[in-house]
Amino acid sequence: MAQMNMKEAIRDAMRVELKNDPNVYVFGEDVGKVGGVFRATEGLQGEFGEDRVFDTPLAESAIAGMAVGMGIQGFRPVAEIQFVGFIYEALDQMFVQAARMRYRSGGRYNSPIVFRTPFGGGVKAAELHTDSLEGLAIQTPGIKVIVPSNPYDAKGLLVSAIRDNDPVFFMEHLNLYHAFRQDVPEEAYTVEIGKANIVREGSDVTIIAYGLMVHTAVKAAEELEKSGIKAEVIDLRTLLPLDIETIVASIQKTNRAIVVQEAQKTSGAAAEIIAQINENAILHLEAPVLRVAGPDTVYPFALVEDAWLPNTARIIKAVNDVLNF
Repeated sequence: MAQMNMKEAIRDAMRVELKNDPNVYVFGEDVGKVGGVFRATEGLQGEFGEDRVFDTPLAESAIAGMAVGMGIQGFRPVAEIQFVGFIYEALDQMFVQAARMRYRSGGRYNSPIVFRTPFGGGVKAAELHTDSLEGLAIQTPGIKVIVPSNPYDAKGLLVSAIRDNDPVFFMEHLNLYHAFRQDVPEEAYTVEIGKANIVREGSDVTIIAYGLMVHTAVKAAEELEKSGIKAEVIDLRTLLPLDIETIVASIQKTNRAIVVQEAQKTSGAAAEIIAQINENAILHLEAPVLRVAGPDTVYPFALVEDAWLPNTARIIKAVNDVLNF
């Protein structure tokens, strides 16, 4: 065991898989000598050489396109997109080519690719550097979408993603890279893709979240408990595939739910989760399922970011609304 923050855990996942499998390659803008804009790949080129960990031109379409070509030849590329807002240049390669490769080739080829990218706001960054675009990804059949909330899950899920034969969109929240440390095994291990985690038991309401919002939800649950309200908090870990079974089991116990996402409200992950709750557990609900989300605007810069982010006060209000419905 070693104490790691999430950035170190992600780096260690790449390190163990580069060591374990010669078909694993890591590449992207500045991931080599510099170690990435957030130093998530720092030291990997020195350990594994420029042939296994290397820089690319500033061209996201080329990064993703090369990953697709390598994937169908049996390699397992880990391609870094420097910020999630830059994926627009690579959507064809990621969501059309990679995601449909198994289908369009009749099962002859697959795309064992991990597309890593930082996302999220609250870091005083410029436009395209603070987006949350998971809603685009989960509408794409054939690609898995993972959003870890802590170092242990980050390493185990990334190892699972690298070993998976389907393409994976692996999203890393900027505010979690250095947020806290956690005991993480130094050897390779896996966390199951598509399995949510109940991080706090409760009986009165279910709060469903992912990424940074898991920690905001836990803080809200701690505040609610002071008023005698016991909130259950679910960390989704994976948005596609979605662990609807764990969500339904929780709602059968609590009969109320809210979903928290940092992304803009309309047509996001929360909307899909609520739809599936209604399809699978509507007879167990005693109130509508509410969303706590960002407004339908471009993510703002600097001084107003904190007001834009979903916070504990908004979660507590939503909980009280469903409890008093």
